[in-house]
Amino acid sequence: MFRALAAAIVLAAASPASAEFITRTVEGNFDDIAFAVENAIIGKGLVVDAVSHVGEMLERTKADVGATRTVFTQADVLSFCSASLSRKVMEADPANIQFCPYGISVFALPDQPGKVTVGYRSYPEGAMQEVQALLADIVSDALD
Repeated sequence: MFRALAAAIVLAAASPASAEFITRTVEGNFDDIAFAVENAIIGKGLVVDAVSHVGEMLERTKADVGATRTVFTQADVLSFCSASLSRKVMEADPANIQFCPYGISVFALPDQPGKVTVGYRSYPEGAMQEVQALLADIVSDALD
């Protein structure tokens, strides 16, 4: 009983709904904006480790899970890390490992044609604010 209660508390505390998602929505072409975000990451001297094609996956598996709604017309998550910044934040608190790799989402919604949203999660006060500032800079470089 205690383990189940403890697990429920941990899951509630880690709930994505409790994390703020910082977004900017702009007019434009999805591919162009995703490319601009990737270039902004590279421009900071970082390497994109992976691009998760979340929109394609959701659409491809829609019927398999009994869904009918198209969530995104397109949606990708670009994952990357910074060796120096990651070391710094994990030396400050080893639990900051939970935030690595960092991700920036790029997505277009069916009810917002011609608009693309770019976003990233907010991070807790302290050392992780430097990562949040990096993500804000990358998004600004890509969209401004």
